[in-house]
Amino acid sequence: MSQKLYCIASFQPKKGHEYELFEVLQALEPNSLREAGCLQYIVTRHIKNPFATGTSYPIVFNEIWESVHAFETHCQRHEIVDFFERHCVDAAGLVEAYNVAVYSDEWEQE
Repeated sequence: MSQKLYCIASFQPKKGHEYELFEVLQALEPNSLREAGCLQYIVTRHIKNPFATGTSYPIVFNEIWESVHAFETHCQRHEIVDFFERHCVDAAGLVEAYNVAVYSDEWEQE
């Protein structure tokens, strides 16, 4: 059974702060990629395509972690906590709305 954890963290920047938020998120990549258990950590931006017409927040982190523990350790790092406090919680931050969701590649029957 796979122990991997997949995370999609999506962000709606405040109007006029799209590029600034993208840069702030890109700055989180290098240290996160060095973390134990980080298999993928890349910020992406929504692009238009006729075969993908759904809606989403325009900036998305695509993450893969080797385990729940690795992901949870990442989430508690000062750099990550600081980002969420400064840009998502604080009214003066760059983020209007956000969503962080985690997924498994296994179906577990309860």
